[in-house]
Amino acid sequence: MSIMYGPPPADRNAQGNDDPRNPARGDAPLGAEGLPKRTASDSGTAPDTMADGAPALGRSARFFGERGTPSGFTGRAFTKAMGFTQEDLTKPVIGIAQTWSEFNNCNNHFRQLAEAVKRGVWQEGGFPLEFPTISLGEVHTQPTSMLFRNLMAMDTEEMIRAQPMDAVVLLAGCDKTTPAALMGAASADVPAIMISGGPMLNGRHDGKDLGACTDCGKYTAELRAGTIDADEYTAIEDAICRSAGSCMVMGTASTMASMAEALGMALPGNAAIPAPDSRRLQFAEMSGRQAVRLARTGLRPSHIMTEAAFENAIRVLMALGGSTNAVVHLVAIAGRLGIPVPLDRFDELSRQTPWLVNLKPSGEFQMEELFDAGGVPAVMKELAPLLRHEAMTVTGSTVGENLERFRVARRRDVIASREEPRSPEGGLAILRGNLCPDGAVIKHIAASPRFQKHRGQAVVFRSIDDLRARIDDPDLPVTADSILVLQNAGPVGAPGMPEVGFMPIPAKLLQEGVRDMVRISDARMSGTSYGTVVLHIAPESAIGGPLALVRDGDWIDLDVDGRRLNLDVPDGELARRRAEWKPAPLTFERGYRRLYQLHVTQAPEGCDFDFLRLPAGRPVGV
Repeated sequence: MSIMYGPPPADRNAQGNDDPRNPARGDAPLGAEGLPKRTASDSGTAPDTMADGAPALGRSARFFGERGTPSGFTGRAFTKAMGFTQEDLTKPVIGIAQTWSEFNNCNNHFRQLAEAVKRGVWQEGGFPLEFPTISLGEVHTQPTSMLFRNLMAMDTEEMIRAQPMDAVVLLAGCDKTTPAALMGAASADVPAIMISGGPMLNGRHDGKDLGACTDCGKYTAELRAGTIDADEYTAIEDAICRSAGSCMVMGTASTMASMAEALGMALPGNAAIPAPDSRRLQFAEMSGRQAVRLARTGLRPSHIMTEAAFENAIRVLMALGGSTNAVVHLVAIAGRLGIPVPLDRFDELSRQTPWLVNLKPSGEFQMEELFDAGGVPAVMKELAPLLRHEAMTVTGSTVGENLERFRVARRRDVIASREEPRSPEGGLAILRGNLCPDGAVIKHIAASPRFQKHRGQAVVFRSIDDLRARIDDPDLPVTADSILVLQNAGPVGAPGMPEVGFMPIPAKLLQEGVRDMVRISDARMSGTSYGTVVLHIAPESAIGGPLALVRDGDWIDLDVDGRRLNLDVPDGELARRRAEWKPAPLTFERGYRRLYQLHVTQAPEGCDFDFLRLPAGRPVGV
């Protein structure tokens, strides 16, 4: 296996890989697939140039190497004040972007994870320096972590730019930490590698597996319906999250960890190793070693996250039946590199890519079982004929070269074959129509079959507060065939596009046995949720999108197979309503939240800030 990185030079020669972790030997630990061989040439001496001809290790060498200047003297002296030596200052500096926080249960084990990374960096002849970035815990960050994803991306980018590191290791776990870190790294364009914290162990209660937070929503609905009591509910609450790590179903955290892997920004096996498993620490150590190699050779995010890489990631997303949130996040990451990823491309690839993975919330199993079955490498192995093999990865090899070393799935009940998929189409669909002219998203594999084509009358909630106030009103004029509509919950309107699209079923319908309804909004929903839920309607209602014009009793037509969502109201009536519509004043008058409302883009553009997306023709990293 080659140890070269980045766009391969013309005289690139393949080399054998006798590393004991090479899966070709048959004794590789799960999750270690594709690690490049460590050779004598990877010792502490750095080459003179990067793979693209740029000076190697220039950032730290310039900072620590200046002689006869106050800045050089001070940089060395203050670093030695922390107990480091002159010898340390001659090594490649590897930053470790730390997102540990006690307000983020998903990332609560990251101190230990960082120490494992440091071991790998030291082993490979590097100099690790850990630094904090914003940490976004999905549950504890209010009103929604999505409001602060762009802030974390800015923090990550600027700390990478500002500090003298030759490469950076991105520690990510909870939902928004992964896309934020990748967005920041893409914009800074310094060699980077991601390590995910891994999923929690399966919850266990009464002899059954529990999944956070698919079963959070399920059993909350059952409590509201009166089918379980408060004692049973508390017992489930105590049993569902029994270790550190992110949600153990195919929610947004596991989806985005898988996307980092499919994009080539993490070593193969990144997504599925459980957080408490010792192999997660082994994986972190290997990633630390790899970060030093990236620093020496100059393989950057812009070399890896190409159009081909995003196509691969979208196909893996569809095969996984992953979170709808990945659509917004992948578009945002690509936007930092000037790569357009229109919504129709997601739908086109979904039509061509089978759904293979049997995980909650759309299937039966959880991330522990996906790990046992071979993880994302086994999924990509199954998708091999559909993937772009030329895409480069942080292993220093292409996707095609990595695929040769990946194993086939070990459990067909978890990862179906391409010939006998769970569905011939991928897990997500993009809808169009007069209600969503710029698009909307639905996870149709998690929707009730009877609602895939449905006509119903709207029950409209004008805001999140209105929804909370009236959803359980016994006088609410709603039936099982109604369509719940939520307005003003998008990027600008909420603001921050919170995960409220998974609207609760009205209490009186729950008590009648109803467990799904058609629900539509300009909001998002948790990747752990399920049901017939149409999301990300664009343009959003707060800026005058057609969703703002919907009234109680209007007829709405949903046709998932036809990819249509239409409001059946005469044009003249819609024109009258539009003439009466007035935008609400912005919620915030100062600070970051004001900045957010003024500059956030719509869902099809990734909800990034307009001034952070890379303009056409501008070099990455400038």
